[in-house]
Amino acid sequence: MNVATCSNCSSSPSTTQRALVGWVLENSGRGTLSLISTCLLTIFLCTWVVIHPRVYERERYATLHKIALFLKAILAPEFIAVEGLQEWAQCRRMVKDCATLTGSEFELVHAFYVSMLALRYRTPQGDRVIWPNQYTWLLQQNLIKWEGQASWGLSVQRIRDQNKADSVAKFISFIQVSWFVAQSIMRTAHSLPLSQLESMTLSYIPLFTVTYFFWWHKPKDILTPSIVTLPDMSEEQQRIFRSMTISNKFDNEGMEDQVTYWNIWYLTPRVFEKQAEDKAMRALEQAAEKAAQTAAERATRNAQANPGAMYENSFSKGKYEHTEHQPIKLPKEIVLSHWDPDLYRSKIWPAICLFGASFGALHLISWDTVFPTTVELWLWRTSAFVSILSLIIFIHFEKVVFCWGGPLTIISLVSPGLYFLSRVVMIGQVFAALRAEDPAIYDTYEVSTYWVHIL
Repeated sequence: MNVATCSNCSSSPSTTQRALVGWVLENSGRGTLSLISTCLLTIFLCTWVVIHPRVYERERYATLHKIALFLKAILAPEFIAVEGLQEWAQCRRMVKDCATLTGSEFELVHAFYVSMLALRYRTPQGDRVIWPNQYTWLLQQNLIKWEGQASWGLSVQRIRDQNKADSVAKFISFIQVSWFVAQSIMRTAHSLPLSQLESMTLSYIPLFTVTYFFWWHKPKDILTPSIVTLPDMSEEQQRIFRSMTISNKFDNEGMEDQVTYWNIWYLTPRVFEKQAEDKAMRALEQAAEKAAQTAAERATRNAQANPGAMYENSFSKGKYEHTEHQPIKLPKEIVLSHWDPDLYRSKIWPAICLFGASFGALHLISWDTVFPTTVELWLWRTSAFVSILSLIIFIHFEKVVFCWGGPLTIISLVSPGLYFLSRVVMIGQVFAALRAEDPAIYDTYEVSTYWVHIL
């Protein structure tokens, strides 16, 4: 690596003394190409290593789903971190629920394997997902024994054999990220500015580090699910088991939702969402039962008060009884976000909010960085604040549904829109700013007194 000593490293030259520069060649120090390639390589390595996709039987869907996760992580890394946090919390609960049933041998790696839809059961039409709550229920009902976990593909050795986590890629990513952070710190120590692209790259690192912590035990890039045969069950047990299904969108039975390419963008549903749905259904059933009972009592009182109207009341009573036996369905919802209630009401919730805002906050490192125009400078600052505030507002809603629920609905729906708009603006600005940068961006410092870096 060629390193040139900056002639004035104690203070960055002002734009009044030095004109802004465009594309800079790699002559005496770092140039535009090395700046872009270093930042993009760091972001790519962080993102590609951290994402752990769910399991698809079809390789094309698996690849496209991984690309979709990659794009999500680039555009909104906070949402990938939240996904990792909620899956980690679900898996910890599953380990706790299965502890006494498995002699404490059920570990996080098993819970993640089930949660990433890698365990399925055969059906006449194909196969269906065994969801975490269903697997726990099978253990609780003694329908399966933990001693037979190897035949279900749940042995640690088999999971490790399927795991495509590349230790070399992890090591390279660690070295690259460590060097990038150290280089940024040293530039700041020498009063040399960071480019907007470097500030954005630094912003990804804390969130990806935390996400990787949540998914540390999660297998990566498993291509072949474990397809098993369910044990014999009574009709009632089969009904209960099927009623615990969280979603049928990820089954392989040829249904429209299962074969569409939109499937790769879907978030993996969680057990707490099913629990909330069941609770809402029970509330509807109780309300319907109470309404039918009230109507029947009213009809009886009217019949007693007016015997001549018995035929009409009998007709009304029969109508209510008919209504009572009709199946009750929850209205379909387009859910934009849904927080795990245990996390939403936990003591660490304030820390979650603050850490979620860290991505936008780290963009403010470039508060005093020179931009091509004053408009772009204030657009950057405004976008950073908008991304912080809009995200904090958005995550304060436990559940955001795309339907009218009062004035707060506007805030809950507008805030993510503003967030994504601010992200698009800042991503565009980091590259637009390269057309006219402060020359000090390309100044370097002498590293021989610290360490020798070999590319």
